[in-house]
Amino acid sequence: MLPKILISVSMCTFITSKAIACSYLMSGTERRDKPMKFQGYARPDGSVGIRNLILVMAVADCSEPVARMIAEDVEGAIPITQHYGCIPGEMVANTLIGVGENPNVGAILVVGMGCEGMPAQALAGRMKKSGKPVEWISVQQLGGTRNAVKEGKRIIKDMSQKLMELKRIEFDISKLIVGVKCGGSDTTSGLAGNPAVGAFVDMFVDAGGSAIMSEPIEAVGAEEPLAKRAVNEKVRKQIYEMIGNEEKRWSVPGAQMEFMCKGNVDGGLTTIEEKSLGAIHKSGSRTIMGVLENSDRLLQKVPEGGGFYLQDGTHMEPMAMSFMAAAGAQIIIFVTGCGGTFGHAIAPLIKVTGNPATFEKMSEDMDINAGTIITGEEAIDSVGRRIFDEVMQVASGKYTRGEILGYRNFSVFRTDPRLDALLKISRYS
Repeated sequence: MLPKILISVSMCTFITSKAIACSYLMSGTERRDKPMKFQGYARPDGSVGIRNLILVMAVADCSEPVARMIAEDVEGAIPITQHYGCIPGEMVANTLIGVGENPNVGAILVVGMGCEGMPAQALAGRMKKSGKPVEWISVQQLGGTRNAVKEGKRIIKDMSQKLMELKRIEFDISKLIVGVKCGGSDTTSGLAGNPAVGAFVDMFVDAGGSAIMSEPIEAVGAEEPLAKRAVNEKVRKQIYEMIGNEEKRWSVPGAQMEFMCKGNVDGGLTTIEEKSLGAIHKSGSRTIMGVLENSDRLLQKVPEGGGFYLQDGTHMEPMAMSFMAAAGAQIIIFVTGCGGTFGHAIAPLIKVTGNPATFEKMSEDMDINAGTIITGEEAIDSVGRRIFDEVMQVASGKYTRGEILGYRNFSVFRTDPRLDALLKISRYS
């Protein structure tokens, strides 16, 4: 059972006829005027990695076993693939390319079977603009599994030797992009976990960093408070458009809307509006600088210059994390009430829980205990500062709990262009 929640933690006020928002008492979130520095790896395109990975990218699941065998026992080699077949479409291709271009990746080997509709050679060619080493192999051309594994290992071992020569050097916080996501939410997520991350986001953006959030369906009922933060009228319209498009996809006649999971309900959440109004608190309170398109025609990257952005993505955790990594995020913060035991293949995942009972039970999996807000031991902005410090340490090489446990989850997601056409899904102007 949760400890008694102090009534001063939140003040609930009606903001629309359909939703209640919690207006949190964050006593003067601290602004950091001194430039913040971290130790990272310089990339040829001017971006900065916080990890030095070799990406072994299987074009489709048929070549995934070969990619895994190639990556096995090679320091820093991470195998990934997608599971939409050999003609997955541009949205999947854009995600894979974006992930390959992520600064945490130092070199890439693309592995194809040889007969895919998305050829390994073409995918590799599109990633070479990053300036990092990119090679490709075809299992069929090399004569089967053993030859492909032998050649692949030769390539990535050479890449590994060159990457080991790179040293971490000091960079400004303006080179960092942090993604924020929540899942397995309960009552404490909206009261503690998400507001603490929101306090961090405000501090981080004020210091010159960039942050991104990608889960439009979990903003249903919270459109108004997000839209009020838009930098201009164009972005305000895009916020409503993005959320409205996703609501259309999940409201097809005859299809059940999948908004609330068992853990949400068991954890005390009652409606999607209640869940949404808790979820958006992790976005902080700063100006929303833009809505980043993520479609079959374009995956927009987070622009340089700092600030907070929304991304047109998905609420499904591993896929949303891949989208944010493809947009440039080097670190992702994941807020959970019930608990979670995964990580991401490319971007280290800092897990925050607002539930003190969850932290006690799953302390080996959680990085930050925001449950101290619930127990009255800390204020929201105090936990936000702890998250800030953790982000800077992870950026300079500290391993997250998920990395220590070996979690390297990777999934991609695509919208169905046929469904979007039938639903008259709009595209941003």
